[in-house]
Amino acid sequence: MTQTAVTLKSADLQSELENALDEVERRLRDSVVGARGLVDDLTAHLMAAGGKRMRPMLVLLCAQLGSPSRRSSNSVLDAAVVVELTHLATLYHDDVMDSAPSRRGAPAAQRIWGNNRAILAGDVLFSRASRRVAKLGPEAVMQHAATFERLCMGQLNETFGPNEDEDPVDFYIQVLADKTGSLVAQSARYGAEMSGAGPEVANYVAEYGEKVGVAFQIADDVIDLASDPETSGKTPGTDLREGVDTLPTLLLKSQAAKGELDAKGTQILRLLKNDLEDDAALAQVVGLLREHPVLEQTRALARQWADEAKQVLEALPKSDAHSALCEFADLLVDRMS
Repeated sequence: MTQTAVTLKSADLQSELENALDEVERRLRDSVVGARGLVDDLTAHLMAAGGKRMRPMLVLLCAQLGSPSRRSSNSVLDAAVVVELTHLATLYHDDVMDSAPSRRGAPAAQRIWGNNRAILAGDVLFSRASRRVAKLGPEAVMQHAATFERLCMGQLNETFGPNEDEDPVDFYIQVLADKTGSLVAQSARYGAEMSGAGPEVANYVAEYGEKVGVAFQIADDVIDLASDPETSGKTPGTDLREGVDTLPTLLLKSQAAKGELDAKGTQILRLLKNDLEDDAALAQVVGLLREHPVLEQTRALARQWADEAKQVLEALPKSDAHSALCEFADLLVDRMS
């Protein structure tokens, strides 16, 4: 049975979702192959490496808000496959742009096949997502295209950085909303729409999904610093080593610009200018950040975004699905603990 991104309190709902996810996983496996063997090895690489399947899970959860007879319909299941294929496509491209050595505990695709083939593999998976979404109707296609545009614009804006008159923290949050929140929002929308929950419910859960996506990424910024590498499979401070500003460092820089940064924060910013390829140098900065109040401030912002997501759901009638969506938001940020 497919392992889900979160484990819900309702055993019956959890079982129903896991059964549906098993079928999503089967369709996903079929979607990443279908060419000659060498190509299939490449296009199936990241799917076979695993993953949280958070987005398909959200499609299925939001489908619970619709007609009981449509909660696991072909349209719902295909929508779940579409969002995961789209997500996988972006991972191939992201790893090339970031020169990532690994993904999901496996070597990144470009480390095995090279940049050109990895980029093309992402393109293939997006084309297969597009073919599948075409079966869901023109409105679903339009939404998918708009979501993919936001994903790309978020990535582009990140490479350019903020303008001089833009607040770097606000700019970063918008990048998170575009790069991650947009596809999470569309996952929620598809679940509601394909199950017949209606446009009003779909709008509410899409707003919820975008906020959950931002909360998820902010939580990842905390995990990048605070996680146990044996548990997370990730070296703490990976983003720092690559010179990537995440929310904790942006908050420190914001405090420095306002003249409000303490001595420890000033020391951290100074050390961040050094070469962090050395493990000892990286460990020193990570240790200081773990002890600095900025890490708890970042945790609080993740929880704030998750709480705002749950507040959006207050417009919907109370139900098991409503409770599960609130639980889903909490569990995604509880990973920081």
